Amino acid sequence: TRKTPAGLAILPGSAVCVQAVTCPAVCCFGSGSGEDSLDRLLPPAGAPRRRSATSLSKTEPPLLRTGTRTIYTAGRPPWYDEHGAQSKEAFVIGLCGGSASGKTTVANKIIEALDVPWVVLLSMDSFYRVLSAEEQTLAASNDYNFDHPGAFDFQLLVATLKKLKQGKSVKIPVYDFTTHRRQKDWKNVYGASVIILEGIMSFVDKELLQLLDMKIFVDTDSDIRLVRRLRRDITERGRDIEGVIKQYNKFVKPAFEQYIEPTMRLADIVVPRGGGNMVAIDLIVQHIHSQLEERELSVRALLASAQQTQPLPQTLSVLESTPQVRGLHTIIRETSRDEFIFYSKRLMRLLIEHALTFLPSQSSVVQTPQGHEYEGRSYNGKGITGVSILRAGETMEPALRAVCKDVRIGKILIQTNLDSGEPELHYLRLPKDISEDHVILMDSTVSTGAAAMMAVRVLLDHEVEEDKIMLVSLLMAELGVHSVAYAFPKVKIITTAVDKSLDDFLHVVPGIGDFGDRYFGTDGSDGWSDEDQEQPSY
Repeated sequence: TRKTPAGLAILPGSAVCVQAVTCPAVCCFGSGSGEDSLDRLLPPAGAPRRRSATSLSKTEPPLLRTGTRTIYTAGRPPWYDEHGAQSKEAFVIGLCGGSASGKTTVANKIIEALDVPWVVLLSMDSFYRVLSAEEQTLAASNDYNFDHPGAFDFQLLVATLKKLKQGKSVKIPVYDFTTHRRQKDWKNVYGASVIILEGIMSFVDKELLQLLDMKIFVDTDSDIRLVRRLRRDITERGRDIEGVIKQYNKFVKPAFEQYIEPTMRLADIVVPRGGGNMVAIDLIVQHIHSQLEERELSVRALLASAQQTQPLPQTLSVLESTPQVRGLHTIIRETSRDEFIFYSKRLMRLLIEHALTFLPSQSSVVQTPQGHEYEGRSYNGKGITGVSILRAGETMEPALRAVCKDVRIGKILIQTNLDSGEPELHYLRLPKDISEDHVILMDSTVSTGAAAMMAVRVLLDHEVEEDKIMLVSLLMAELGVHSVAYAFPKVKIITTAVDKSLDDFLHVVPGIGDFGDRYFGTDGSDGWSDEDQEQPSY
């Protein structure tokens, strides 16, 4: 374990210049993003998980398996309070420095040393302005100044960083350095505990500067930066050596002296020599860890200890307890696995049919085959998306597909951290433009409501309107109903039954046991070890 020298600390309002002997470099993790997940760090398959000073989870096995891949990831703890509102913003680090000073290397070293989930690395290179035809011609001949503040779309960058800091889903432009244009498809990024923004003009814009919680300047010798830029622009961006040198002397060097170097005084920490300065990186990581520890929440404990003395909310709809429904509940609460699957599927079908009656409809007149008009009803909305909370919620997808043609399906994996007892977000895959749809959120059982609340919060962060969300569950505890309704009063809650209480393990009582284990046969009877079994979410 590397230790920083005694007395070395980050002082508010002042810059700290850290110099150290170069330490051996270690493997860096990159940050990936895409529509199906948030930027998070995935170690190589089979690699041991490194421990973090602030990490609470001790689960080592893979958290998500498919037929073709194994995903290792750490969960994102709650970023909202028991009211469902965001209570902590992501910690934003600004990395500034001259071109090819090693900003990205420093960022990757920080990410690796942090060893916390859900880190987003955001590059200013993605936010170059769209060039006019005249500017395109200048860029093709290396006569356009990309190292000027006017070359960047600061309005889009500030708006994107604000949303990302607030926990919202954002779209990041992809800039093509060969054609000097933005690509058609933008990258979707969502969910970050830590955001690292790196770029040559990170400290130039005042509004952008206010969003940074920590400011780091990477100071590297100009000759080293020139050599790095030559190698990068020639090998990665298809430039010729004459063009690179021309651009450097005409634009890059003057811009550094005029715009970038003066912002060094705004930095909290100055890092000489970039990624080789491991003492500086250790100091930065220690400060970030302390900030993250101050922001930790205990949502589930607040929910479990809450006094639920109010009557059940009006947003709750319980399927009518007919003899058939009571009979199905009687069977699934004590039966063999085969019968449990068969009769729970029947109950799911009834539940989904009941849930669809709450979708908005409008009057519709059609012509019958006999030539007569019939006045009926039709769906009044753009689309319907089903989102299952893995893994048990996935069992409800066939029932939804059976009655709702061409429905789109999304998935969210939420599991309980065995040490903290908190729900953690591990994985999500949501359809494009989900914000325009009515969403049926599916989970088999809801006890405290902590996992359901996290799933609703994810949908809201993707700009789904609260009154367009329906939480559908076979069985719920009163505590879970109250928790969701209190946090999200516009969400419709639909179930087949509400049980009164929870036991000491926060399982629904009388309940139906662990639905996922019973449905998938992972209760130990099929040879699975405890390490292989999924930890249920509540």
